[in-house]
Amino acid sequence: MELNTGHWLMVSVDCQAITEYLEMRFHSVIRSIASFMFILDEILFLPFIVYVPALALNQVSGINLHVIAVVIVVVCVFYTFVGGIKAVVHTDAWQVLVMFLSVLAVAVLATYYADGWDALFDDASKGGRLIFTNTNPSPYVRHTVWSVLIGGFSYWTSFNAVNQTMVQRYMSLPSLKKARASMAIFTIGVAAFVSVCCYVGLLIFQMYKDCDPLSSGLITHDDQLLPLFVVQSVGHIYGMPGLFIAGIFGAALSSLSVVLNSTSLVILEDIVRGCFKMKPSERASTILVKSTIIVLGFVAISLVFVLEQLSGILSICTSMTAIAAGTTFGLFTLGMLVPWANTVGTAVGGIASALLAGWISFGTQFTIAAGELNSQKLPISVEGCVGNVTMPQNIWVDEEQVFPLYRLSYHWINPIGVATAILVGALVSLVTKPTEMKSLDPDVISPVIHRFLPKDCFQGRNLHAQAHKNLLNSST
Repeated sequence: MELNTGHWLMVSVDCQAITEYLEMRFHSVIRSIASFMFILDEILFLPFIVYVPALALNQVSGINLHVIAVVIVVVCVFYTFVGGIKAVVHTDAWQVLVMFLSVLAVAVLATYYADGWDALFDDASKGGRLIFTNTNPSPYVRHTVWSVLIGGFSYWTSFNAVNQTMVQRYMSLPSLKKARASMAIFTIGVAAFVSVCCYVGLLIFQMYKDCDPLSSGLITHDDQLLPLFVVQSVGHIYGMPGLFIAGIFGAALSSLSVVLNSTSLVILEDIVRGCFKMKPSERASTILVKSTIIVLGFVAISLVFVLEQLSGILSICTSMTAIAAGTTFGLFTLGMLVPWANTVGTAVGGIASALLAGWISFGTQFTIAAGELNSQKLPISVEGCVGNVTMPQNIWVDEEQVFPLYRLSYHWINPIGVATAILVGALVSLVTKPTEMKSLDPDVISPVIHRFLPKDCFQGRNLHAQAHKNLLNSST
């Protein structure tokens, strides 16, 4: 519903930037809050984009990880800096194609050299890797049906419905119908890609079910497991390691270029022009955008040094980016579905959401780093290892002594942020002069709520739209 109403609203109110909607619905202050959240989200995402391919190439080639990270950033900054959005679009298309082909090739060839499908799923089942019916209601269990469905839905919807990097793609299409079609294709593609990745995970488990590579010293981080698997399973096939690395780099460069481009433009439009009301010339704007791209490149390299000290890329990435994503999703949902929401309530809800989600995310990471909390891992074995390998002893910790919010599954951080923004925003709006329904423009409210609005709202609809456009034009 959020995806459909989000697309409808952007077309209905004629917005090119997703944050323009918040200014039309509330005030420029709310637009600035959402812009800062977007920038924070993208900055937190930067090191993950760089670190993953650098780690993969380091495992395959032995080249220093930091050198690889610098090269990745320099190459991406260069073609984004010189080519702009056209270079980003053209390179993205080829990079995504290479990414899909590389992962699919690894899955097919690794299956060919495996012990067969029956053995594959039998080993995975015995090893506890095929768990689809864990309905434990506890929010402290890492993966359950509820955490994956609710948390996954909230996270992916916040990324696809109210993120500028995605919305600018939808708005570039000629009609709402084609925007929805592109969303459907994207959804099917992502589902297929994630499914293939999960299947590769089963292949990895079958290969190392009797000898954990981390315990045996073959790797030093969990995140090196996939590159090791590629080298040992299909590395003897000419060109396969190179194709795999190309796929990883394609995914990284595609994401990195979009983040650099969209973040620099948001800083120009929403912060410089919108928040500070500055009116730089075209030349000054170009210099600012390109300078921002370079600065973001340095930030990405710097944060890689922090990220490599941590473990568990997926959970860390999800929990960190959920801070801003959940808050932003909550702000838009509040505006679309709660007619009485006002500027004060929305601002308080957004700030409360960001503080709570940030507290949980960073508090959890600090607790894990201090050794007070262990990440939940499935059982492993070293019985099939060659040589004298001993099973690493897990340090027992009494998790009941850890603050409850720090023990939450990382899947719940985004839904908590969304719920906080909506509930706090709605309640504060009720006690601080809620928005008059009669003066509300129905175009800024989701169509599913229109039946609850007074008929007076729909009179003078064109006047509302023109007034909103004049407001946006006067602020730029």
